[in-house]
Amino acid sequence: MISKAVAKRLLGGVKAWVVASVLVGGSQAGWAAQPLKIGYSDWPGWVAWQVAIDKGWFKQAGVDVKFEWFDYSASMEAFSAGKIDAVTVTNGDALVTGAAGAKSVMIMLTDYSNGNDMIIGRPGIKSVKDLKGKKVAVEVGLVEHLLLLNGLKKAGLKESDVTLVNAKTNEMPQVLASGDVAAVGAWQPIAGQAIKGTPGARPILTSAHEPGLIYDVLTVNPASLSARKADWQKVVGVWDKVVSYIEDPKTKADAVKIMAARVGVPPETYAQFLKGTKLLSLKEGKQVMLKGEGFKSLYGSSRIADDFNVQNGVYKTPQAIDSYIDPSLTSAAAK
Repeated sequence: MISKAVAKRLLGGVKAWVVASVLVGGSQAGWAAQPLKIGYSDWPGWVAWQVAIDKGWFKQAGVDVKFEWFDYSASMEAFSAGKIDAVTVTNGDALVTGAAGAKSVMIMLTDYSNGNDMIIGRPGIKSVKDLKGKKVAVEVGLVEHLLLLNGLKKAGLKESDVTLVNAKTNEMPQVLASGDVAAVGAWQPIAGQAIKGTPGARPILTSAHEPGLIYDVLTVNPASLSARKADWQKVVGVWDKVVSYIEDPKTKADAVKIMAARVGVPPETYAQFLKGTKLLSLKEGKQVMLKGEGFKSLYGSSRIADDFNVQNGVYKTPQAIDSYIDPSLTSAAAK
């Protein structure tokens, strides 16, 4: 979900991140003196943590955690500056912060996008094949760009078969309404605004067509993980309780109410966003964290994201994917 401009800004925080790691990275007492600080932002799989926060489940698990709320890009910048110990991001963006110098280790998956990311066609555009020879607006280098490329490939088309128009994601409703392009890429809630703003517009491709294209993770500063692995194990252990509370018909309404309050929208609206997110239990996450190729594996998906990031100039050097993933905590907590 991150642009080249944000990737460059991350470099500004890397020196602070390195200094913080050096100062306390070798000191168990240094890390243990503070609560674990986790940055999270407005995506259903991450807002889900609010349930555990409000219910006091981290205290019950015996771990001192402080969740800090950010806009998405700002959360990555805070992690890169060493202001937080962990951050919730897409697997591809974990590579972006690492390539900029602030390495992290993905210790668990929260979800994968299951429809919330979309390519939206104007009236008359019924499929990806209809985009041949037409203009498509995406924010180049972000996940909707990757979604589009994957969809074009499946439809027997190449990127050169369309004309890309680079536009900010939050401007996509106006871009689509202008009539200058045949389709736009956006994620919820912006995608819904684009559909509403252009009568007859509809999704022609979503992340539900390629499960695993966009995995969402909790990724941790390696020094913090090394010094406080037992505490991070407790954090991971709370996740199944969160997923169960959200998915249980008896408690789902309360869970949605909590999540909606965090982002300031009506519960009925938030319930629709939740439908486009496939929350992963720890058992499901354990399977995804097995080594493999393609989108069914976090390793394979991350390699695809790495290739995309390099090809689009988000960063220059391919990343060592295995070093970014530690499945041991999820495996230990999975039931």
